[in-house]
Amino acid sequence: MAQMNLLQAINSALITAMTDDEKVMVFGEDVGHFGGVFRATSNLQEKFGKRRCFNTPLTEQGIIGFANGLASQGSVPVAEIQFGDYIFPAFDQIVNETSKWRYRSGGQFSCGTLTIRTPYGGGIAGGLYHSQSPEAFFAHIPGMKVVIPRNPHQAKGLLLASIRDDNPVLFMEPKKLYRSSVGDVPENDYVLPLGKADLVKEGKDITLLAWGAQVEIIEQAATMAQEIGISCEVLDLQSILPWDVETVCESVCKTGRLLINHEAPLTGGFASEIAATVQERCFLHLESPIARVCGLDTPYPLAHEKEYMPDQLKTFEAIKRTIDY
Repeated sequence: MAQMNLLQAINSALITAMTDDEKVMVFGEDVGHFGGVFRATSNLQEKFGKRRCFNTPLTEQGIIGFANGLASQGSVPVAEIQFGDYIFPAFDQIVNETSKWRYRSGGQFSCGTLTIRTPYGGGIAGGLYHSQSPEAFFAHIPGMKVVIPRNPHQAKGLLLASIRDDNPVLFMEPKKLYRSSVGDVPENDYVLPLGKADLVKEGKDITLLAWGAQVEIIEQAATMAQEIGISCEVLDLQSILPWDVETVCESVCKTGRLLINHEAPLTGGFASEIAATVQERCFLHLESPIARVCGLDTPYPLAHEKEYMPDQLKTFEAIKRTIDY
């Protein structure tokens, strides 16, 4: 075990994958000698050379188009999009090529070895173009997986699993946690299962569900609720696509209540999909309406970032409303 922050865990996972398989290559804007804007790819070029870790032109569509071609020819590309906000120029490549190449070719070709890494979310005073949470856009695409870690141990295990999965994976990293989240991480090779939620804390009165940086928020709200006698079960979804319907519904059937927290705007956010599915499967077990504590339906503000965020106080108030319904 070693103490690592989230960035160091991601770097460790990339080193492990590139050491294990010479077909793994890392590329994106400034990822080479500079190590990326957040330094997640530091020292990779020195260790593995410029043929396996290299800079690309500043064109997201080109990065993913190039990555699709590499993956379809048997390489194992790990493509970095510098900020999640900048993934939209590559949206066509991801939606119409990455996710559909296996289907449209009748299984003759695949982009399944492609992993796309990108930092996402707010909390760093990044303003409207460096703070968005676009996970729900990609949850609508059959043929993709969408994975989001909440701590360094998860980051390494889930990233290694993503690189080795035979489906294309969008691996979204909560940049707010890059240096603030620190924990014990095995230095050896290990993977964590994709598509499985993680039970963070057991409880009996209400289920709290989040992913990424917001898991810490619902944990804080659960602690506040415990002080007034409310027992909260805390779940980290981990994978947005596919998401762990069985674990979530099992928890809701036990507690009778559900609160979903995500940083993305409320309307059309992934909480809507979860709420619809849980209502359909757990209707007779629900003691109150499913609650959503989310970002606002506005562009991400710079001056009013704290007001925008679905923090522990908003979550705590929603817990009380749900319990008192």
